[in-house]
Amino acid sequence: MGEGMKAGAGNGAYYIVAALVGTVVGVLGSAFHAGVNGLGAAWPAYLQGTLRLEGPALYAAAAVVAAIMTLVSLWLVRRFAPEASGSGVPEIEGAMEGLREVRWHLVLPVKFVGGLLSLSSGLVLGREGPTIHIGASVAKAASDLMKWSSEDMRGLLAAGGAAGLAAAFNAPLAAVLFVIEETRRQFPYSSRTYIAVVLASIASAVVTEYLTGDTPYMLLEVSTMPYGLLPAFIGLGVLLGVVGVAFNRTLVWSLDRVRALGLRHSFYIFPAIVGLMIGVLVLVLPEATQGGELLAVELTREGRPLAILAVIVLLRFVMTMASYSTGVAGGIFAPILALATTIGLCYGSALATVLPLPEQAQTAFAITAMGGLFAATIGAPLVGMVLVLELTGAYAVLVPVMLTAIFANMTSQWLGGRPIYEILLERTLAIEAEGRASHAPR
Repeated sequence: MGEGMKAGAGNGAYYIVAALVGTVVGVLGSAFHAGVNGLGAAWPAYLQGTLRLEGPALYAAAAVVAAIMTLVSLWLVRRFAPEASGSGVPEIEGAMEGLREVRWHLVLPVKFVGGLLSLSSGLVLGREGPTIHIGASVAKAASDLMKWSSEDMRGLLAAGGAAGLAAAFNAPLAAVLFVIEETRRQFPYSSRTYIAVVLASIASAVVTEYLTGDTPYMLLEVSTMPYGLLPAFIGLGVLLGVVGVAFNRTLVWSLDRVRALGLRHSFYIFPAIVGLMIGVLVLVLPEATQGGELLAVELTREGRPLAILAVIVLLRFVMTMASYSTGVAGGIFAPILALATTIGLCYGSALATVLPLPEQAQTAFAITAMGGLFAATIGAPLVGMVLVLELTGAYAVLVPVMLTAIFANMTSQWLGGRPIYEILLERTLAIEAEGRASHAPR
């Protein structure tokens, strides 16, 4: 193809394919979301309603069901597509850098079915990682079909991943910014690839809104906060910067400990234990299970006591580490947002014991905390700001959100924190290099 064709008709074909990729991802993402919600509610209802189980029999049955779903999800990943483990975002970043391969014909079904099982079981995982990975897999399939060059393929991978994030949270602007800020080292930036990302995100968002509605997914009403309260949001940002560094380091530590256990014994022992625990918690303490986006909204509106919120923070932190360390398909965006919301509510409740706070201040702290912890863990403060505003519709607290996010990111960097996806990609590459070295002939 000549240069003129690349600049003219080539661009047109590229944009059309990007929009089609976004459309397909919007359908798949909406189906994935509906499937997780439906199956996650169906199996507990079946045990309690249809089978009419009660007491120990109910808890035992729930534990077994959740454990089976977890183990089947892990088996699919380990048997067919090990790269479908976890979030999938590090895999896409690695593929855009030429370090990983997107085997879309395996990742697509494994990520969809495996993610459906793991998230529906009650594990504290998010659907945004799987949808981003699914979106990039659809883009890779389209690129292979069109026989495009490596640079065009990488640009389309970014477009598919952005479409996946747009479908997960109905947040197209945050999806575009995620590519620009999070994958800034890997994204082959040009007007051609940038437009493709925007078109894919818009197409995905339009389809998602058509299928699921256009109301912000975590709609929260809040009024403008007085300027005198801004230092409190800075303090919250500093706190979340510390928490973000602790979150990332604990997550990697947990992954390493569970992998060592798997190498010594079996990779299925720990996931089975976690699945059994989750099954019981789904019935006894649902606040400690699932992604937590809707939980974040409920907690913000209910006004629970400080002690209860502190317990929820601790439980969700522990269960997030345990759930992600199982190795099943599932992301960490949603757990981070739910954990941050609870921390923000704790912070506001504690502050209210010593200072008079304006009305809806608790809600404002909860909202801004989402952006702060996202900025500290993911390392993308601008994405955190925009994502939170698109998710909640709380544009009245734009300045507090910006302050919290940027100070959380600054604190994280000051403490030596690094973006979690960057760390996870390096860990994956190191493990694979170690495996190749151990099998190399001496």
